[in-house]
Amino acid sequence: MRLGMPETDFPGVRNLEIFSDMDEENFQSLMRGSYVQNFPPQIDLITEGDPSDFLHIVLSGSVDLFASWSGRDSSLATVRPVATFILAATIKDAPYLMSARTLEKSRIALIPSQDVRAIFDRDSNFARAIVTELSQSYRRKVKAMKDLKLRTSLERLANYLLREQGRSGGDPSFDLPFGKARLASLLGMTPENLSRAFKNLQAYGVTAAGNRITINDQADLEDFARPSPLIDDDRI
Repeated sequence: MRLGMPETDFPGVRNLEIFSDMDEENFQSLMRGSYVQNFPPQIDLITEGDPSDFLHIVLSGSVDLFASWSGRDSSLATVRPVATFILAATIKDAPYLMSARTLEKSRIALIPSQDVRAIFDRDSNFARAIVTELSQSYRRKVKAMKDLKLRTSLERLANYLLREQGRSGGDPSFDLPFGKARLASLLGMTPENLSRAFKNLQAYGVTAAGNRITINDQADLEDFARPSPLIDDDRI
């Protein structure tokens, strides 16, 4: 169902770094032109190659960013609340380079791209925040490329599990946020290679029961994975 942006959602959006320091009048102008829509799981939101008509904000749920070629799909990133996605296409007024679909029931805010560009031109704080966000996104993509190009599939899986363990609070046991088929796509592996990789990580103290992962020997896994802040740390 399509709704105008409720004022109760304004604070969550306002707290995003790209909106936090902008002029209040400009923020209100953006919100007046935006709307909210509720989507069930596995619904396509945008398709690569289409015009970037809206900046999207995930208010609840989660969204898979993916690309397709010659009948194959590859997951590229997961967007969780509260966060924007595909900001670069909005600012550049260029076609989407990725597609997006909901992974679960999700609530998405949509801000017309032309409104974002208009306020970008006149609000210096907003413009600086967008440049910072795009810089951070670029650095994340460089880290993802280094992970893919410089590590073996087994090293990629080991470091992914260590990162996910950190996101889950650091406990030895935690749940993967999605199924193994999507994890294989995200790590640039086939499902068969992922299954073999999980078996090989048993030698380093990793056990997997469905989506439940247990790291029985933290030091051994870290010695094998050799996590690097220049690849694995989202804060820098």
